[in-house]
Amino acid sequence: MTRQTNWCTGRCYPWPDDGSSVAAMTVAPAIAASGLGRDYGSIRAVDAIDLEVRPGEFFGFLGPNGAGKTTTIRMLTTLLRPSRGSAQIAGKDTLSDPLGVRRSIGVVFQETTLDVDLTAQENLRYCTRLYGLSRRESELRIDEVLRLFSLSERRNERVRSFSGGMRRALDLARGVLHRPSILFLDEPTLGLDPTQRRRIWGFLRRLCSEDGTTLFLTTHYLEEADPCDRVAIVDRGRIVIAGEPTVLKRALGKESIELSSEHPEAVAEQVIRLTGIIPRIRDSVVSFIVEDAAAVMPLMLPLTEQDVEVRLTRPTLEDVFVSVTTDREGSNGLGG
Repeated sequence: MTRQTNWCTGRCYPWPDDGSSVAAMTVAPAIAASGLGRDYGSIRAVDAIDLEVRPGEFFGFLGPNGAGKTTTIRMLTTLLRPSRGSAQIAGKDTLSDPLGVRRSIGVVFQETTLDVDLTAQENLRYCTRLYGLSRRESELRIDEVLRLFSLSERRNERVRSFSGGMRRALDLARGVLHRPSILFLDEPTLGLDPTQRRRIWGFLRRLCSEDGTTLFLTTHYLEEADPCDRVAIVDRGRIVIAGEPTVLKRALGKESIELSSEHPEAVAEQVIRLTGIIPRIRDSVVSFIVEDAAAVMPLMLPLTEQDVEVRLTRPTLEDVFVSVTTDREGSNGLGG
């Protein structure tokens, strides 16, 4: 048995040497919710959420717009009082000990909450004072996170002059500044370009795998959730499926056909005409899932003559997502 130290908390958790699952060990969950729900008048934004997230786990919380993701995070982080149910974060109840919860967590919201009239360093220093860090410890940690996110040279510049990617990096730096044991991330890479997204995700994966921080993530980029240890897909305020991404994809038991073309809309129309299946379009790729690829692939032959690349792939997390979420027509419109 080895022990892994969490740099954020200084705590040690036992880890088995034989590769057996963390789930098999008796470890108190980092995040636990039972029957958690929230209403806005007659609208039920979150119905009943039951979940457990283990210490050091990378957990993805996925769902369509209006499914209740952001509302759930706001309840778990004590920013919103639930209409029913309960939640414990790092062993502390969100209703009876909200300050204890807040001392244990970091939060990166969808929208930045930085003060754009302050410098990067001033924003971070203000945060360290809220957490009661000494002046010496504050400066050491500010230097550390600015260097980590490549912002050292911009530390004395006002945030107003920062690009979207730099502001997002500073949001993340502030979120881990006090070394929380649990970090909540609500769409952390929304609006960032691919290079910025890769850089931020590299940091987050290291934070979880090397430092033992528990990550609770929502994202619209489903491919980003593939590295998660587990994911839960929520729809209309309830978790409809949960598990390891590879297991969920395997359980779908279907195959995906992808067609790449410079004219994806025209290809999609031909797919409908040839197969009767309505495909999805993302960028230049048209895709759809089928029960029996061997029966459908011959129908694609006319497309191969039009310089369309046809590929047979395994189901993706997006395929799982589409298969379990319902038609969003008539959604409550409250956002995540």
